[in-house]
Amino acid sequence: MLQTIPRPIKALVIGASSGGVEALLTLLPSLPESLGIPVFVVLHIPRDRPSRLVELFQHKCVVVIREALDKEPVEPGVLYFAPPDYHLLVEAGPQIALSCDDPVHFSRPSIDCLFESAADEYRENLVGIILTGASEDGAAGLAAIKHQGGFTIVQTPEVSRAPAMPLAAIQAAQPHLVLSLSAIADLLGALPRLDS
Repeated sequence: MLQTIPRPIKALVIGASSGGVEALLTLLPSLPESLGIPVFVVLHIPRDRPSRLVELFQHKCVVVIREALDKEPVEPGVLYFAPPDYHLLVEAGPQIALSCDDPVHFSRPSIDCLFESAADEYRENLVGIILTGASEDGAAGLAAIKHQGGFTIVQTPEVSRAPAMPLAAIQAAQPHLVLSLSAIADLLGALPRLDS
């Protein structure tokens, strides 16, 4: 049975670390062309070389994919990747802000920074998803989304490449759903119907 999100959705945030490229290659192609909300993704990547995420995903997805730019207005139907060595934040407007503040959980970009800023902006109309990873980044951010009334999803730890991040998120946020990648992909593919 297809899981559902019982509220209107205005934005989606996704965080991943170790094993995240493979997980995102399962999830992101399921986003429909008719998607009417922005999607923000933080994937822990090396700070010292250019990201190839846009190049990797743009030919596999039907949504528009960009690397986030500082002070860029947020557009519906666009997926924004955090650039290397910058925190990706959502500010009032909404617009994007990039920050060189200290790493969080040894990571910049930090999932917590994205999730907490997006929770402040979108509140109960935000969906947050934590995927595979070997750190605790994202746990506090997912808890912030739930505290603001947003909807929270975590990849099943037992089938994650690196279960530490999903386990930390489950402990911190007690998410609404804990699902396999394929079940999350099915849910994302149904987002327009859920938002109608």
